[in-house]
Amino acid sequence: MPLALIPLYKNMLQRPGFVPPMRTAKMSRLSVPLIALVATLAAAAPSAQAQTQAWPQGPVRFIIPFGPGAGADIGARLIQERLQARWGKPVVIENRPGGDSMIAIQAMLSANDDHTFMWGPSGSFIVHPYQYKKLPYDPADLLPVARFSSTILGVAAPASMKVATLADFVERARAEPGKFNSAAVPGITELAFDYFAYNAKITTAKVPYKDIVQAVNDLAEDRLQIYSSSYAILRPLRGAGRITVLAQMGRERAPSLPEIPTGIEAGFPALEMDGNVGLFGSKALSADLRERIGADVVAASDDKEIDDKLNATAQTPSRGGAQEFAASIARQRAQIAEIANALGIQPTR
Repeated sequence: MPLALIPLYKNMLQRPGFVPPMRTAKMSRLSVPLIALVATLAAAAPSAQAQTQAWPQGPVRFIIPFGPGAGADIGARLIQERLQARWGKPVVIENRPGGDSMIAIQAMLSANDDHTFMWGPSGSFIVHPYQYKKLPYDPADLLPVARFSSTILGVAAPASMKVATLADFVERARAEPGKFNSAAVPGITELAFDYFAYNAKITTAKVPYKDIVQAVNDLAEDRLQIYSSSYAILRPLRGAGRITVLAQMGRERAPSLPEIPTGIEAGFPALEMDGNVGLFGSKALSADLRERIGADVVAASDDKEIDDKLNATAQTPSRGGAQEFAASIARQRAQIAEIANALGIQPTR
């Protein structure tokens, strides 16, 4: 039987009183098994649909790869009550920081059920293949479910340097190669900064930090001359007038920071990276359930109060279902691959 006829047979098999034809000598030997297969599919389809409609059957867990107070943690808690009301079950937020986000990833994947998810930035794991020779998980097992926000990333210099633009900094760095110290938050932020430096043809001495968040204090004291991180880290000292934010790294200016140009606008397109944050599930999720949960997250987050709180915490609302989130992650993966190829990055751990 041609495969194109399977939907027709499926509909016929579901009709009351339909009896499949008896096998004749002219019928293919595959006909009877194929009819049986169609019957199985017809029976399974309503079952999968019923499973999707019955979800959730218990508490839903959101595992966060960072501690309380991080941007991803704030976002998850903003939507927590709305999802509980929509689903009629508790949404439990569990912070599992450390291990380059692999602790959280493995906790979610090892649960292997459709009630356990990871909420966090895609940048926390898409760099792993370029850092580790062997991963304890398969990146393909992390399924994008819904995009929620974008973390604003930025590049800053000490106010005492009196550089007003990114072009000003590059001009000085070229004139004094190797004199300036730099630091960047590990992961996609650091890779984007390194790519910017490579394309701008500047050389800086990269300073390692056990706690990279503390580097902003050295920036304010002019012990660092350029630093790349989330805007949330930069904001307090920018407000105090001690550092100058030269550019933000998104493709477009964040609505909450219209006065700060993007790296692209500043003339350095290599300094471009979006901080996608959202919900991830495992392969235990059916396709229908993945779409439904993604739609629920998008609908529940469509709220001005949530938008205002995201903007206040240096995040930009960026909603999208499973397909939109997957597309943005694919684009980010392509960016990272291009950067790794240009810089000759090889996994060392």
